[in-house]
Amino acid sequence: MDSTLHSNRTNRWRKRPPNCKTPFLTFFTILFCVVFFISSKSLFSPSILQISSNSQSDLPLQCTITSTIGSPEKFLWYAPHSGFSNQLSEFKNSILMAAILNRTLIVPPVLDHHAVALGSCPKFRVLNANDLRFKVWTHSIELISKRRYTSMADIIDLSSLTTIAHVRFIDFRVFVSMWCEVNINLICSEDLSKHSSLLESLRQCGSFLSGLNGNVKNCLYASEEDCRMTVWTYQKDGEHGILDSFQPDDELKKKKRITFVRKRRDVQKTFGPGSEAGSASVLAFGSLFTAPYKGSESHIDIHEAPRDQRIQSLIQKIEFLPFVPEIINSGKKFARQTIKAPFLCAQLRLLDGQFKNHWRDTFRALKEKLDSLKQKGPLPIHVFVMTDLPMSNWTGSYLGDLAKDSDTFKLFILRAADKIVTETAEKLVSTRHNAKFESAVNSLDRGEKHCNPQSLPDILLFMEETVCSCAHLGFVGTAGSTIAESIKLMRKDSVCLP
Repeated sequence: MDSTLHSNRTNRWRKRPPNCKTPFLTFFTILFCVVFFISSKSLFSPSILQISSNSQSDLPLQCTITSTIGSPEKFLWYAPHSGFSNQLSEFKNSILMAAILNRTLIVPPVLDHHAVALGSCPKFRVLNANDLRFKVWTHSIELISKRRYTSMADIIDLSSLTTIAHVRFIDFRVFVSMWCEVNINLICSEDLSKHSSLLESLRQCGSFLSGLNGNVKNCLYASEEDCRMTVWTYQKDGEHGILDSFQPDDELKKKKRITFVRKRRDVQKTFGPGSEAGSASVLAFGSLFTAPYKGSESHIDIHEAPRDQRIQSLIQKIEFLPFVPEIINSGKKFARQTIKAPFLCAQLRLLDGQFKNHWRDTFRALKEKLDSLKQKGPLPIHVFVMTDLPMSNWTGSYLGDLAKDSDTFKLFILRAADKIVTETAEKLVSTRHNAKFESAVNSLDRGEKHCNPQSLPDILLFMEETVCSCAHLGFVGTAGSTIAESIKLMRKDSVCLP
């Protein structure tokens, strides 16, 4: 598709002109409306003028895409955010939501660490869903244009889910190419000035899909629900619409002028068949992150589905989703060939967010574990250190003390520039696990090849987590860290077993 066509479609996603009808029209008002209507015909493409129609035949082409099963394809899009562990948690929740609602999940990229922040659910201070989606869209397009795009499917092994009939995936880039009617490869051009109309078209398309222009019947439903007002449930009798146990306290209501009321709502009853959202080609969520909080969940409370064995089985399958084999094998190789002995893993998050104020507690837990190991012997104790604190800043800290005591401790770390890390990243680029989701819908298979990466994906975190899963002397993680929770899941699933 050439750039001229992109230019012609630039205005597809603009809002419709305002209604000019009034009870008493003056001559000048009528004249103004006629002039405005004529000018708008030249500004807007026919499809955008039809977008509000209830007739299926009047909807844009994108809303009538036919799936491989012969019926209009329905998609689920959401807005991941924060660090990778949070993004992975949301990804698992999105798989669950898509399966419950019988929608094809749009597989997102791995976003840069904290490129998009949600806020705080417990403090009832979060970015609204529409703005969150648009920030994620903008960052995702930026990753493509700068050739730094890595699909979540390139990092997480989804092979165990691809044979499940009610679980369907499509790559974000393929969805964008289809929905926005663009050749996504053109934004990787060295001379982007030649494709300014393409970038503007993508911006408008993202604005539309984010819900900034409102919902469109049978086409788009952009949910504005978030953790301040909703806890999603599934098949919990008598809970749909009731108040959740966690509500803002009186002090918070007064201090922040909060008026939100948190209700528990069944996701299928809200967005499934028969609902306004149920008929939409695209259902867009905001954040799908959740965590236990004060006896409840911050946003999603779906841990079992005893009356739906398909979903019950899926819940069990997605509890732990491993990294792709290239990452797992390299992590095991580092433990076996570089550390070469039983070791302890210390995951120390010291610089990010709330953790920078808790060094003492973090180091205390590590010291207690190492003191216990010293009494048991033998020495030196091998320790793999996974931390965000650069080695140049270890001096004066407990880590610096450990590094100096080489008779008692032998420390190991991984660096992004280490050969085993770069070689693994190169394998991921050449393997392209995400490719299997690039033609999930027949009509999307245009034979397009996406922009080749200009730099290797950042996989250091994933390899560090894998090495930690192999630590036979134990694991000491940072309290409250989602990275620590991910490592515990890997260890529970015995990832490091031959």
